[in-house]
Amino acid sequence: MFGYGNDLGIDLGTATILVYVRGRGIVLNEPSVVAIDKNDDKIIAVGEEARAMLGRTPGNIVAIRPLRDGVIADYNTTERMLSYFIEKAVGKRWFFKPRVVVCIPSGVTEVEERAVKQAATQAGAKSAIVVEEPYAAALGAGLDITGPGGNLVVDIGGGTTDVAVISLGGIVCKKSLRVGGDKFDEAIVRFIRKEHSVMIGDRSAEQIKINVGAALPQGRPSGEDKFEVRGRDLLTGLPKTVGVTSREAYAAMDEQVEAVVGAVKEVLEMTPPELSADILNQGIVMTGGGSLLWGLDIRISQETGLPVYVAEDAVSCVALGTGKVLQGVKRRRLL
Repeated sequence: MFGYGNDLGIDLGTATILVYVRGRGIVLNEPSVVAIDKNDDKIIAVGEEARAMLGRTPGNIVAIRPLRDGVIADYNTTERMLSYFIEKAVGKRWFFKPRVVVCIPSGVTEVEERAVKQAATQAGAKSAIVVEEPYAAALGAGLDITGPGGNLVVDIGGGTTDVAVISLGGIVCKKSLRVGGDKFDEAIVRFIRKEHSVMIGDRSAEQIKINVGAALPQGRPSGEDKFEVRGRDLLTGLPKTVGVTSREAYAAMDEQVEAVVGAVKEVLEMTPPELSADILNQGIVMTGGGSLLWGLDIRISQETGLPVYVAEDAVSCVALGTGKVLQGVKRRRLL
């Protein structure tokens, strides 16, 4: 007989990892970053502590993000990171190995899917199954996906955007795009370098996105319109502060935002007519941290003519969805 602590759901995100424990809810929400000492290959820090080291480490320490664009880029580091998070979630002294449900982007290959399963079992899981992120996101957002009605979910994470139409408990059509919060940040870094001749880090770019980022040409309403960020002047090599407006942030990210909108339109074009009618009535549901970009819901609504809603707890939807998957697999004894 397995206790509550032995069923885990893991949202294996490019930027953040969330761990759900059956019976306890989400117990971990930490950046997917690992700091390693190159001299002896020893892990110095994981999660929030390691994220604080990005761009600040001495020569012998390297801070790594082992997941890129939603898939494993560094297998060994991912395995060690998962082992750390599993141990942190269920404690060092477990009687049974935990059973794990892991979420992956809908566009991964069989090889990438197998790598995720293998990493989870090597990290200490008794068994692992993978579910596609938009499916878990729909469950976590509280949508009824078991009936014949159509649901369109747009899940924007750190590394990928997944758009899917779900009906009768399965994905009818989908599109996975390797564009997400990280690509928004990279676009801001390039824009500041080009327009202001100042080099900023990814964390500063993320702060710009959060504070003045916008998906609409007019930017945010006045009053929230400028954010100061510090970086290195490329001409003098000295530290410099620049003010970034909301309209500049829009200009920086517009290409990536347009790619997300394009993916939504592409899935709508693939959708069977009967399900299109359902989506017209129910609208589009957005999940994931990237869906919180100011004005993105309005932009998608303007370009598709459909109502768009951001899920109540958008960041946690996928992890909450794994909890519902765990309940289902326990009933059907799939794990």
